[in-house]
Amino acid sequence: MQSFIKDVVQEVIKNNPDTGNVVFILPSKRAGVFLKKILAQSLTKTVLAPEIYSIEDFIEKASNLVTANTTTQLFELYNAYLKVGDYEKESFDSFLKWGQILLQDFNEVDRYLVDASTLYQNVAAIQEVNHWSLNPDNSEMIENYLHFWRYLEGIYNQFNNSLLEQGLGHQGLIYKTSVSELPNYLNNTNKKHIFLGFNALNTAESILIQTILEKTDASIYWDIDPYFLKDNIHDAGFFIRNYQSTWNVLKGKPLAGLTNYYNTEKNIEIIGVPKNISQVNYVGDLLYKIQNESPDSLRNAAIVLGNEELLNPLLNSIPDNIPATNITMGQKLESTTLASFFTNLIEFHEQKTEKGWFYKHLLNLLTHSYAVLLFDANEVSTERLVSKIKINNWSYITNTQIRELLPEHAAIHLLFEDVKDNPNKLIDNFLALIQSIRTIEVVKQNSLLLEQLYKFFTLFNQLKDLCTSFTYINTLKSLKHLFSQLLSSETLDFQGNPIEGIQIMGMLESRLLDFETIIITSVNEGVLPSGKSNNSFIPFDLKIKNGLPTYKEKDAVYTYHFYRLLQRAKNVYVLYNTEPDALEGGERSRLITQLLTDDNRTDIKSFIATPTIQPITKEIEQVEKTSSLVALIQEKAKKGFSPSSLSNYIRNPIDFYKQNLLNINEVMQVEETLAPNTFGTIVHDSLEELYTPLVGKTLTEESLNDIRKNVSTSVARNFEKTYKEGNISSGKNYISFHVILKYIQTFIDAEITVIKDHSIKIIALEQELSVPLTVPGLDFPIILKGKLDRVDEYDGITRIIDYKTGKVERRNVEVMDWDILTDEYQFSKAFQLLCYGLMFFKTHPAENLSIQAGIISLKNFADGTLLFAQKESARGPKNHMINNEVISDFEQILGQLITEICNPDIPFTEKEV
Repeated sequence: MQSFIKDVVQEVIKNNPDTGNVVFILPSKRAGVFLKKILAQSLTKTVLAPEIYSIEDFIEKASNLVTANTTTQLFELYNAYLKVGDYEKESFDSFLKWGQILLQDFNEVDRYLVDASTLYQNVAAIQEVNHWSLNPDNSEMIENYLHFWRYLEGIYNQFNNSLLEQGLGHQGLIYKTSVSELPNYLNNTNKKHIFLGFNALNTAESILIQTILEKTDASIYWDIDPYFLKDNIHDAGFFIRNYQSTWNVLKGKPLAGLTNYYNTEKNIEIIGVPKNISQVNYVGDLLYKIQNESPDSLRNAAIVLGNEELLNPLLNSIPDNIPATNITMGQKLESTTLASFFTNLIEFHEQKTEKGWFYKHLLNLLTHSYAVLLFDANEVSTERLVSKIKINNWSYITNTQIRELLPEHAAIHLLFEDVKDNPNKLIDNFLALIQSIRTIEVVKQNSLLLEQLYKFFTLFNQLKDLCTSFTYINTLKSLKHLFSQLLSSETLDFQGNPIEGIQIMGMLESRLLDFETIIITSVNEGVLPSGKSNNSFIPFDLKIKNGLPTYKEKDAVYTYHFYRLLQRAKNVYVLYNTEPDALEGGERSRLITQLLTDDNRTDIKSFIATPTIQPITKEIEQVEKTSSLVALIQEKAKKGFSPSSLSNYIRNPIDFYKQNLLNINEVMQVEETLAPNTFGTIVHDSLEELYTPLVGKTLTEESLNDIRKNVSTSVARNFEKTYKEGNISSGKNYISFHVILKYIQTFIDAEITVIKDHSIKIIALEQELSVPLTVPGLDFPIILKGKLDRVDEYDGITRIIDYKTGKVERRNVEVMDWDILTDEYQFSKAFQLLCYGLMFFKTHPAENLSIQAGIISLKNFADGTLLFAQKESARGPKNHMINNEVISDFEQILGQLITEICNPDIPFTEKEV
């Protein structure tokens, strides 16, 4: 296969031996590198090199203007917006949300040489008709809205004139100016112009090329197969067919550059792969296979990314047996880790309140990879600060607290310095931070990181100059929006050898380049082609009326590039995502459907790449009891099993092993809102504090009313003790505080009602018990320990009361079958009550002792005290009394459970919770 560029170069050299008198104009700069290489290979003697331009560079040269960078354009556009009209203007922050769209429209209007005056008058008239107010007199808001559309033409003129005064231009203005400046350019040159590989031309390009072709000795070569030109409905030939019929210089003449390669025999595979990451993994496997089986076919190969976001995962999927790759596309700056670091920092300072920094924002910053890099390089540990935040429940952290807990260091200080909503100060800090990061040894050895740092250093210096020249960026919010806009348009250009290795590129970088092996990814609707997006203020009908491109023309552009890649290729692999995703493209592209329905192509294989997926079987975790684990269990038994730990074993033996034996607890977190266990602790402690003066006394209405007066003070004190420095003045915590108040006040009120007909005497509160157990077959001591929330006498009957802040139902404490206590966790409350009863009996030996044990659930208080009960049948009578016989039966059940826990032959086996 001979490439298109080589065909053209050989013909040009043949007809123009003096190459120094030739100007090549190409669609892209990338193609110029390949043209130089082919030119050098084709020449047999030393000659003067020709001039080689991309179309944009050539037009800029003809216009005598310099392209203003995107940031400058945005600032100048906002300046023009402020100067035109006397209606209420939006802030720079709001402008940034739509300014880029307006900029694109101005570019398009000028590139296509549209009469801006007529166009924007029409836009204003349409908005007058479409606005939503039905009243004859418009409100101030609607008038401001309409004023914007009425003054669009004025903004356009002011913006263009301002740039021209500085010798600058946006792309559209440069194209428009080049048309009027073209006669001057042609008067000053007598070189032969060669245009090659063009397809979709805007009006300015079309006029410029036609004029040069008509008035000078110039040539144009079209990179297309006649197969697409002869098919009057094929989008790949849409633009060139149009030029052939409308350009006077082409009418009745054969097109130069056409070649018949498309219908030659090829190996075309269309592969459906689920999800994006699977696509790049498939590419890696494909490259590995081709390199092993036919490495020659990869000597001239390219991977074309339909979705350029896949660049990073693709680089990680390139197999080791590939000798060389070259990235011929830029990496989006917004996808770098450094971009997220500076974005986080801006947001971190923007979100600071009078209370300080919210703990989540601070922890996010402290754990960012670049912050960690700074801390480690300067031997600064953040553990003390992080643990202090979590222990004390600091929802907000002040500068003073940070300074007290972090050592003073210049680089670290830059992260937390209070910039007082001053963008200039923050930018200065960013520039200093970049210098600090650059000196870190790990960074100095990483050329990619250094390149990224330099790019951001340039970006922030540019921002600093603009902040000095313009006063629009006066808040951190506006700085964040502008920074975000710049990141989305800036790229980090890779430097490599575009002549060697597998080329990795986007679709537009492939223009004019030919490869033997092509791999194209993400060929899905919404990606290739990009779909019906209309990111413009100009209505669709007006675009058609004025000859502006719509999504239809954009579809034809991608169709041309897709088929042009296939023309000279021998091996083509087209990948698409089989899983439609509204954000990442829909079903497979129409380009694939068109290819599959082409009757002239019989060399296409289409299949779905389905990986072998092993059925997911959840492995049940099992821990064998080694000698050391058995020793740990015995040590735990000697210290004491609590009813809650034994309930944990019933629920899931693995949880018991991890939490109660190994003491592996959940990672401590800041309780931004009150956690359930903290809620319960505060309730228990408050009830204990309030009822302690009544221990040993019979409750009276007077004594209960006295403690009721202290509920608020007691709850506030226990909040402070348990919740540390957590904020309870607002939000959910404020509600939780009043819920606890309501729970306790309702509890006391209920007691006042009960004692009108019954007698209640408080015997003990929060009584800690620890009793030895005799378990047959175990030759080491077993201790059962626990804390009884309350022991009282109710009409002469001793009761053990357990407070629960969660919901408990009566069915949870009533049993028919003893064995069910250690089998089903739903009866864990009954199990715990019997454990408390057992401990009470062991510490109060008496032959005829008979007690009750129950739960007071503050969440469903209306059910009253939920007493443990034995039932002979589902509807049979209930026995609420716990006596020696009940305790004796339960002790056997408890002994079996403890024997199972201590048995070295029975492993801890996971239960499904």
